Amino acid sequence: MDASRAFACRRFRTDAATCSIHLTTHVSDRMTGTFSRRALLGGITLSLMAAGVKAHALHAPRFSEINPELLKRALVAMQRQSAYLHATDRLAVVDFTLPSKSPRMYLVDLHARTVRSVLVAHGLGSDPDYTGWLIRFSNVPGSLATSAGGYVTGPAYIGEHGHSLRLEGLDKTNSNAEDREIVIHSAWYVSQERALSTGKIGRSDGCFAVAQASLEQVLNHLGTGRFLYAEKIAA
Repeated sequence: MDASRAFACRRFRTDAATCSIHLTTHVSDRMTGTFSRRALLGGITLSLMAAGVKAHALHAPRFSEINPELLKRALVAMQRQSAYLHATDRLAVVDFTLPSKSPRMYLVDLHARTVRSVLVAHGLGSDPDYTGWLIRFSNVPGSLATSAGGYVTGPAYIGEHGHSLRLEGLDKTNSNAEDREIVIHSAWYVSQERALSTGKIGRSDGCFAVAQASLEQVLNHLGTGRFLYAEKIAA
């Protein structure tokens, strides 16, 4: 175990048995060879039930707005990294398949069966031509790009961007997050007004920058020791 993981383990380790989430992997349609949305939703339902969430959670208002494949991957990743998490009742799922003008950070509460979504920026290095779409991920220091994968939230602090939340990468794709100072913070260039007027929001240096109006909601939802998952689903 590398030093960063050992540090996270010491700070956030819980009994994995109390927060394990078991997913069904049989989500393909045998007749067509393609993903069956019904089977996929069934697999997610089993995951939520294993996590202590009622089976009808998927039918809660707005829950279905998250890409079901992305949600399944996020829950699988949260199970895999559960030893590094303090709690698995709430998580954030970021869908970088969507353009930056869309509220694509989903604040998922598995127990309350609610989902809220907010705007979030991607890194300048992930969209060098400023198209409003994430083109690529990078874990390289100095890339100014967003990194894919699972993160555990660290302590809140006040820094260069005001109130912020530290993040530690849990995968090979984001293992440099702490050294790169990738955090959640607010930024002036993230707002609904900017998204509506320009068709996109601004870009960060790789951080998960949200609107000032959303920051308190995001920080309260995640706190310390919860899971954030970011990915782009290939078309």
